[in-house]
Amino acid sequence: MWRSGSARGRFRWFASIAATLLIGLIAWSVIVQVAKGSTLRAYGIDQRESDITIPAARGTIFDRDGNEMAITVPALSLYADPRAVLDPAATAHVLGQMLGFDAAAESELATKLSNQKQSFVYIQRFVDQNVADAVLSLNLSGVNGVSEPKRVQVAGGLAGNIIGRTDPFGAGATGLELQYDKVLTGIDGEMVKQASRGRSLPGTSHIVSQARPGTDLVLTVDRSMQYQTEQALLARVNELSAKGGNAIILDTKTGEVLSIASVRRGDDGVAAVTAGNLAAVEAYEPGSVAKVFSVSAAIDSAVTTPDRVYDVPGSFTFDPGTDFEYTIKDAYPHDLEPMTLRNILVDSSNIGTMMAASEVGSPKLHDYLSGFGFGNLTELEFPGESAGILKAAEDWKGSQNGTIAYGYGFSSTSLQLVSAVNVVANKGVYVSPKFVRATIDEKGSKWETPAGSTHRVISEESAATMTEMLTGVVCEGTGSRAQVTGISVAGKTGTGYKIQDNGTYRSDDGLRSYFATFVGFFPAKNPQVTILVSIDEPDRSSRDRFGGTAAAPVFANLAEIAIHELSIQPTPGDTGCPVGG
Repeated sequence: MWRSGSARGRFRWFASIAATLLIGLIAWSVIVQVAKGSTLRAYGIDQRESDITIPAARGTIFDRDGNEMAITVPALSLYADPRAVLDPAATAHVLGQMLGFDAAAESELATKLSNQKQSFVYIQRFVDQNVADAVLSLNLSGVNGVSEPKRVQVAGGLAGNIIGRTDPFGAGATGLELQYDKVLTGIDGEMVKQASRGRSLPGTSHIVSQARPGTDLVLTVDRSMQYQTEQALLARVNELSAKGGNAIILDTKTGEVLSIASVRRGDDGVAAVTAGNLAAVEAYEPGSVAKVFSVSAAIDSAVTTPDRVYDVPGSFTFDPGTDFEYTIKDAYPHDLEPMTLRNILVDSSNIGTMMAASEVGSPKLHDYLSGFGFGNLTELEFPGESAGILKAAEDWKGSQNGTIAYGYGFSSTSLQLVSAVNVVANKGVYVSPKFVRATIDEKGSKWETPAGSTHRVISEESAATMTEMLTGVVCEGTGSRAQVTGISVAGKTGTGYKIQDNGTYRSDDGLRSYFATFVGFFPAKNPQVTILVSIDEPDRSSRDRFGGTAAAPVFANLAEIAIHELSIQPTPGDTGCPVGG
């Protein structure tokens, strides 16, 4: 009886244990399937699937005629899934040998491949196709390739100074690429790949969402004119052994920049077209080109006329007998000489200009200069653009009240300066410069950008009077080397002294450095383009160091280019300067 009862007890005991285990197993199954099911399923999917971003194609940048300037092309990048890499150090060494990594780069890659928390790391982006094929043929565990969009500037990198560049990950870093980054950048797509031991399983990939390309930009720049402008400027900088220079061709009526180039000589002594838009970001005292604005102010204020005669001395002393005594000399040596206002401008008299501007008064002259665009950013919103310097009139001290009239005491970028002279060409109306003409969305619809804002600075009659006098500068005065056969040109020379390291306009050896400029427009009676050429620090021992000798010949060259490219015709009866003029 005891033995039988004991067996039943043992049976009940084992049955109880089995029932408890079964209930526990059922409970655990419920927990796994229900409570933790979604988490565990996600973990499983994460082990066998990779989410791959499909980068959106960046918008193309075109010139004004639809020629490609910056495009996106597919390029192969190598990446790894560290969770599937069997031997991080050995894999990094093999990859480093094939991709040309140094010891530091190889060690860094090995560290990345050892991080089991990562499912995606770049090995190298935009690899040469042959090299990438060789790497992938090794079938290294966890190593794969992906096609990505790569930004490429075509046409030899023309207009790179305004287009700018992208960073290694395709985001805008400088220039218009940065300014319009949100517009150019599309919306990335997503793709899922299933893999085993780091290798993709055929037929398991599927796209979750398609990538949407970015918006295209249409520039105001003409590709042919841009190339010729860059080459003409580079040749002149080399010819004069200059530090650099800027050149701009502007559509007179719209403010559209048809070409803009900067050249700079590097530390190696080689001059090259710059990737930076120095014409918009560096400011200099404009020198005698500023006489255009002082004389315009005097004419527009009705305090003088072109025929009014001034008795102009060869020199003038500010604050005589004081600690602030400062003597200036005219642009050329002469005794007391009667000059009409027209002669003052044509022969570029500093003291004569100062005498005429003094009748306008500093506060009013300041307002005119501000109206011409000085001291203000343009509406370009270009990254790094400079507003130059134009102090309030009450801050003009001593001689500045006089020297500002002929270009010393305020500073301007080349883009500001050409836009200011363009006021006279555009019948007295300032028009803001433009770099972008239109955008094209992903559906192919083209949207014109708003016209640049405008405001009147001087009257149309004053602009016509100034145009006649500036035509005299080219035909009779300091700008004779800017003449173009058979078509009238109006313009002004400027030879600005550059401040030296010692804070004066003369270096310790007693010599000056120059910023030589010519700005003009044509045809004078109905201007189509306004052109600026500046040469930075031409050889100071050369006779070709002035605005009329260093810069004006390049203007004439660019004018011929514009005439050919834009089919510009002289106005009826216009034959250019008279023979011998």
